[in-house]
Amino acid sequence: MPSLPTLLATDLEGVLVPEIWIAVAERTGIERLRLTTRDIPDYDELMRGRIAILREHKLRLADIQAVIDTIDPLPGAQEFLDWARSRMQVIILSDTFYEFAAPLMRKLGQPTLFCNALQIDAGGSIAGYELRQPDGKRHAVAALKQINFRVIAMGDSYNDTTMLGVADHGILFRPPANVIAEFPQFPVHTEYAALQAAISALASEA
Repeated sequence: MPSLPTLLATDLEGVLVPEIWIAVAERTGIERLRLTTRDIPDYDELMRGRIAILREHKLRLADIQAVIDTIDPLPGAQEFLDWARSRMQVIILSDTFYEFAAPLMRKLGQPTLFCNALQIDAGGSIAGYELRQPDGKRHAVAALKQINFRVIAMGDSYNDTTMLGVADHGILFRPPANVIAEFPQFPVHTEYAALQAAISALASEA
């Protein structure tokens, strides 16, 4: 049987770019917005809490987008992504929203992104959100395997662990200690150079 083509599925925030909501928290001074999927595994609980905070402080989508426009990729992330895309197909799987991610995708060279959508009311405020599908990262990786890709998946948070588990190889990149402790089955890397070496070794096994 011929070897399968290797595809890299990677998370976005915390892996290639800073956490958007932490940047918003720092800009607005609202500490409760610092919570991410590293802290709260239940994504619906996390998002409902964020939307309530935005409503309380009368922050609209445009206010969040103004902060996102100031965010640059993490140091070394663009070079890593260019390296990966020159060697294999790469898809970014994220729980963020297209309304947030557009400027970040431009800065990263417009890689393929699967994420979600926001519901915006007539006043320009975030009223809710629409998941493309529940546990979308896991479903995407499973579908890619179904069409005969060999998938290496990488992420940093609770919401990445299901896709890491279904991938042919799962890697944690710069995860918090609580995620490392709860998911010891996944190798951990903290620098892009070591990550590249690990991915090269895995790809060469194909």
